[in-house]
Amino acid sequence: MKLLVVGAGGREHALCWKLAQSPKLTKLYAAPGNAGMASVADCVDVGAEDVAGLVDFARDKGIDLVVVGPEAPLVKGLADQLNEAGIPVFGPSAKAAQLEGSKGFTKDLCTRANIPTAAYGRFTNLDDALAYVGREGAPIVVKADGLAAGKGVTVAMTTDEALDAVREAFDGRFGDAGTEVVIEDFLEGEEASFFALCDGTTALPLATAQDHKRVGDGDTGPNTGGMGAYSPAPVMTPELVDQVMATIIEPTLATMKADGMPYKGVLYAGLMITADGPELIEYNARFGDPECQVLMMRMESDLLELLYAAAKGELKGKRVAWRDDPALTVVMAAKGYPGTYDKGTAINGLDDAASNADVEIFHAGTALQDGQLVATGGRVLNVTAVAPSVAQAQALAYAAIDKIDWPDGFCRRDIGWRAIEREDA
Repeated sequence: MKLLVVGAGGREHALCWKLAQSPKLTKLYAAPGNAGMASVADCVDVGAEDVAGLVDFARDKGIDLVVVGPEAPLVKGLADQLNEAGIPVFGPSAKAAQLEGSKGFTKDLCTRANIPTAAYGRFTNLDDALAYVGREGAPIVVKADGLAAGKGVTVAMTTDEALDAVREAFDGRFGDAGTEVVIEDFLEGEEASFFALCDGTTALPLATAQDHKRVGDGDTGPNTGGMGAYSPAPVMTPELVDQVMATIIEPTLATMKADGMPYKGVLYAGLMITADGPELIEYNARFGDPECQVLMMRMESDLLELLYAAAKGELKGKRVAWRDDPALTVVMAAKGYPGTYDKGTAINGLDDAASNADVEIFHAGTALQDGQLVATGGRVLNVTAVAPSVAQAQALAYAAIDKIDWPDGFCRRDIGWRAIEREDA
């Protein structure tokens, strides 16, 4: 089979790495790809949001399956255009991708389907939103309705912080994504990421994970796209997984199908495990980044076979096999991220860092310039390890990081701390 993976981040590198292991694969392309993906795929100069260009490329090359990594091309209708061209695609339609593209859409669906989630209000008017915050008080959560690259959420612990977040959204900080805001109750508990493959009718649960959103050690500082992750999430017991499937994933899939927008692709549920059980924080219409990296390290099944079955509506009866050993990934980012940072800084030492068979380095924002690997983005490398315990996986990952020569990069030094505390207990 000939495959095209759309995207250029660590998530897409991890998908390419795993897909390349399939005996069914005959050719793998990545658009646009990155320096790391070039080791397992042919990178082509077509942007991830160039819908027409991607469809033309897939048609010209006789692609058997397109795997869409990031959310933006899905919201723009890439899956719809590929389906119209008769090309199988792993990823939801534009209407179904509203589960990520509009937080208000998802909250309203939760209300209709009786899915547990925080109480909320939707606002397109600044004064109404400010008044709502004034009535509800803090802590409270303010979210830009649309796509904001993981940075459109403010967990406000004071009323003033919440009011400032509302004003920033309506002042244009997030562009069109902030023309509507969703304000919701603060949920107390422990966060977890849950993933399910969907074919429009059937949902197949995957593994769980936990990520670290804050930029600094001790979960401090501003939110980011994610500074590290590990899988499985110890908080997600088998009983909780069954509960999430029954009360959140399956009602969502049934409601989307009934509404004429069947969901095909991966459904990524951000959960809060509260004293009353799991509640939905938000949905994403793609694999998490960096959660995908740890899932791919642990997956034993043929990923190509699973994604193709989801695209063709044939998931019923499928199963997924996993390594028992946990996996952990640490994000190396450019100094200054998530604020301003320099691009084009040199990175060396990756071959030595990845010499251990249980360590993989997935590239995110990288490129080759005159033979030199350089950083081109904010989140740049995902140093990923698998081991019998989270503590051991953490030690492997940081040992590899210490071999990387990149003075302009940084990372958190406490990824996995929750799980390690549980292991030590």
